Amino acid sequence: MPSPSVTQKGGPPGVGRGKSCFGGPQRTRKIKRDAIRGITKPDIRRLARRGGVKFISGTIYNDIREVLIARLKLIIDDCIKYVDYRKAKTITVQDVLFTVRRFGQPIYGFDPGTNTESSPTKKR
Repeated sequence: MPSPSVTQKGGPPGVGRGKSCFGGPQRTRKIKRDAIRGITKPDIRRLARRGGVKFISGTIYNDIREVLIARLKLIIDDCIKYVDYRKAKTITVQDVLFTVRRFGQPIYGFDPGTNTESSPTKKR
């Protein structure tokens, strides 16, 4: 059992990271990790279920992440062309829609002919 004068992290009590030069606590740096790990196994499983897949092998998740990275790079690189043409700094939904439509795979639900401002509601 550790003595009461030593904290769990190994240093004496009251000795920490100190303060910053501005008087507040020091800022801890965020550890950079592979961002594609943010797409978790349940996320991939949900997408597969929506696509009609019933069973998923355990070894397929890393392959799916690699394919996802390649596809997103293509889409984002093409979106940047639209953003540069508009002389803007932000990728908009329209940029993504134009890009995906150019690849021949339109996203359903964003057709300008079917979009309406107000949906019809039932009157009682």
